[in-house]
Amino acid sequence: MHDQELLERIRRREKRAIARGLTWIERDQEEGRRLVRSLFPLAGQAHIVGITGAPGVGKSTLVNALTMALRKRGLTVGILAVDPSSPFSGGAILGDRIRMQESVMDPGVFMRSLASRGHLGGLSRATFGAVTLLDAAGFDVVLIETVGAGQSEVEIMQLAQSTMVVLAPGLGDDIQAIKAGILEIGQIFVVNKADREGADHTARAIRGMLTLSLEHPDWFPPIVKTVAEGAQGLDELIAAMTSHRSYLAASGKLASIREGQTAHMLALALEDLVAKAVAGARQTDEWNQLLQRVSSGDEDAVEAAWGILERMVRGRHHGA
Repeated sequence: MHDQELLERIRRREKRAIARGLTWIERDQEEGRRLVRSLFPLAGQAHIVGITGAPGVGKSTLVNALTMALRKRGLTVGILAVDPSSPFSGGAILGDRIRMQESVMDPGVFMRSLASRGHLGGLSRATFGAVTLLDAAGFDVVLIETVGAGQSEVEIMQLAQSTMVVLAPGLGDDIQAIKAGILEIGQIFVVNKADREGADHTARAIRGMLTLSLEHPDWFPPIVKTVAEGAQGLDELIAAMTSHRSYLAASGKLASIREGQTAHMLALALEDLVAKAVAGARQTDEWNQLLQRVSSGDEDAVEAAWGILERMVRGRHHGA
């Protein structure tokens, strides 16, 4: 399938084309990067919602229930579930994704699990390109469920327009929230499993910490209690999402978020190029020669590194 044909089919929201495009992006090859470059100008319309929180709070169940509630309102939903990577295959460990099967069967829903491949921040490298694809495909809402690795979750701020932090009573989440810096990343807080004892206490603890940490905020994060398994509290949750999206549009912050996403993608691309330059340099005879010169003091390590980068750039230029 050629790039242009695939792009057109993605724009028609054909599931097989979307799956193919995401595979291209996950492989991190030139065809995937070309596709993301073509799709990025077409994106920017979807409401991108990050869903994060510690393991055991019911994120997957909540994503499934929220997706079904959004579909009842006629909205299409793309789901990216970032899973820990298998130590053997490098692929995503699907785990409790079976809880999403009910929503995934809906023709207005597309779900994909992405392997984190050891990438810190709770997201996969491919997540950024995958969000661009689902956005450009015309999904109204894109939900990103992160790994749930505690303090590494802050990267979701670089990608989502609205970040939803999910907690649950009885798991010590008020302490976890402080440790993980969750107060800084959440625009909406969800106390899931709110039918359990201690839900009101958890909500009060979060509200108290927000009151102490946010001085004169122009957006005070709402705290919504839900029971995802019973589809309770979803109307309030969707209302909070809609309200935050309206706030972003009215304040002009949607445009700045888009600029931030672009800057972050550029930084990731640069980091990848440097990493590949290092990996490539290690495979050459010149690497051992450089090691000897740096070890003996005949050459500075920084100057040697600059030399590697300059040769890489020249080689790329001549190769083009």
